[in-house]
Amino acid sequence: MTETTPLSLGQLSVWHDIRDLPPSRRHEPNNAAVWALPQGTRTEAVSPVLHALALRHPSLRTRYDLHNPDDPRQLPPDEHIRASIDLTGTGGDDERPPADTALALAARPFDLGREHGWRARLVTRDGAPSHLVFVKHHIVADAWAQEQLHQELLREITDPGRLGPPPPGPAELAADQYSPAGLRRQRAALAHWEQVLDAAPPTALPRDAEGPGIVVQCTMTSARARAAARTIAAREGVSVAGVALAAFVGAVARRCHADGNGTSGGGDRLMVQLMSANRFTARWRDTVTSMNQWVPALIEDTGAPFADLARAAHWSGLAAFRHGVHDVRAVAALRARTPAAPEAACAFNFVAVPPGAAPGGPGAGTGGEATLVWEEPFTTIGPRCYARALEDEHTLSVRLTAKDLRRETCAALLWDLHDVLLTAAHGHRA
Repeated sequence: MTETTPLSLGQLSVWHDIRDLPPSRRHEPNNAAVWALPQGTRTEAVSPVLHALALRHPSLRTRYDLHNPDDPRQLPPDEHIRASIDLTGTGGDDERPPADTALALAARPFDLGREHGWRARLVTRDGAPSHLVFVKHHIVADAWAQEQLHQELLREITDPGRLGPPPPGPAELAADQYSPAGLRRQRAALAHWEQVLDAAPPTALPRDAEGPGIVVQCTMTSARARAAARTIAAREGVSVAGVALAAFVGAVARRCHADGNGTSGGGDRLMVQLMSANRFTARWRDTVTSMNQWVPALIEDTGAPFADLARAAHWSGLAAFRHGVHDVRAVAALRARTPAAPEAACAFNFVAVPPGAAPGGPGAGTGGEATLVWEEPFTTIGPRCYARALEDEHTLSVRLTAKDLRRETCAALLWDLHDVLLTAAHGHRA
């Protein structure tokens, strides 16, 4: 019998989010990327490169035993992968944009017990490779790991055999997390959850959607907001992520209190779920797997001047990230014992990717006025009001996905965030 090992805590978080999805939604953990290939790339060179990456990263060769949903396991990485012809296909329809190919590939769910959780397709133009469409299940790789695969693919195409020793895989990560030291860290993380839940007020955004369960999504992209956030960060000695978090938390808090959803006992505190990348040590930084986990933070003084709020958000975020690695099953049991514990008022993720990543987000890499683009959500997995911020070399983009909120409410939150950044950057106390 093949010996299995526990999931890492990041993999377990993904499984916890998706285990009860109906068949019609099992594609939602998928993510698609469209990677431009270097000019002159030969068609026959791409499959060997993908094969080399799969051999380098165990996550690309791992299947899962999910028969017991309460105790999912990962199988040993397959020593051999299927023939490369099965891993890539060639699309020759020049009229079909690569993004359409990506959506079609991402719409097909993965059977994680039978197949590896990724697929790729080579898109050609005028008979030559132009793009590689890469689709992966979130349990295989998070945003950092996906971009790492992208950069390794480009390096292997242009300079084969120079990637260096492979990083450790998710099974090694799991072994570390369940070691005595890892279990001590898990206990500390659970204590952090308990402390925050005990102190958090039941502040919540109003449910003002025209129908229950409706999910809307839009992305605000602005070069001026990026410049403003960097100005504030430098002036106050905090991170750009902390500045963006403060602007979002302030916008949410004002909406909560304006609609009477604050509480007299809660003061100006707001509980926020933060996405922790959990790649803070050199050993695990380049491991290709999903390491992201939600962790709660209590942001104090949300009615304070923005400079104070930015510092509070920065330090509260850092304290939360110290406890970002936890067992979601233990957290679920904790919440079951304390049914009165409030839900987070909102969730925030400042996406971190390796240096040199391509611009991201609608309108990324462009100047001019700020834009707000409405999108059809590919997935509705996740918190009720979730802002995903991404900074590239030119812009700051913030994608807001929200359930039971009107479009007007979502737009107002993003424009509030944008305007506060610009005002605070010019020295005013917003």
